[in-house]
Amino acid sequence: MCDICVMNAVKERMLSRRSFFKAGAAAVAGTALGSGLTTPAMAMGHGEVVDMTHVYDAEFPTYFGAPGIEATQAFNFKENGFNLFNLAVNEHTGTHVDAPLHFSADGQAVDEIPVSNLFCPLCVIDIAARAAEDADAQVTPDDLKAWIDANGPIPDGACVAMHSGWAGKTGSDEFRNADAEGKMHFPGFHVEAAQMLLEQSGAVALAVDTLSLDHGPSADFVTHYAWLPTNRYGIENLANLDKVPASGATLVVGAPAHRGGSGGPARIFAMV
Repeated sequence: MCDICVMNAVKERMLSRRSFFKAGAAAVAGTALGSGLTTPAMAMGHGEVVDMTHVYDAEFPTYFGAPGIEATQAFNFKENGFNLFNLAVNEHTGTHVDAPLHFSADGQAVDEIPVSNLFCPLCVIDIAARAAEDADAQVTPDDLKAWIDANGPIPDGACVAMHSGWAGKTGSDEFRNADAEGKMHFPGFHVEAAQMLLEQSGAVALAVDTLSLDHGPSADFVTHYAWLPTNRYGIENLANLDKVPASGATLVVGAPAHRGGSGGPARIFAMV
């Protein structure tokens, strides 16, 4: 067979395979949508991916103030032909997951969170204007009701995220925002909002762009204790909530899977 004939035959075979896989993917998508297996947020097409993760190092703010990560280079490319670092990491550093085990005696460890709960319709509650005036602002049931009035019911499996505008403060002392007595001041979820979500929705995650699900002055972590022991999880230090819509995006949570962990740094992105 001539060279041109061979090339044409290969091209035709590749085009045929490509058409086959496109048709198969379309059929699967149609079946999923028709069967009602997807939520409204996931049923929509996504044209953009937004990174919701802060890049962190030893300078990134932590709740207790101490560095949350230490990287020691064990091998380097010049001498060894490859690079390798040993890491010592506080589980609750940077953009990270709070597993149910973090605030319960026997809740799910981070490796036990169902994968299906890590793929979430994203509901963004915007309190940035209020937080600019009051660092101790909290998401309240009224904020949730206003979101529902504007966007419809909170989907099952959702992550409900607080956008307070705090993510832009990570490079300064304003992120922890500690006063002269060491008490921190930043926004969070009021426990009554968490209880409303527990009672009236199928949400599986709370997320904040601050250091804690509870607002900074909290001394009792009441929102943590209300939410996490129900085998729902939290996300703290989320980035770029100002770049995603109030509803319609899908959050993908790359939670770590170290056995028995109470949480851990995560790579998180939103499909918009």
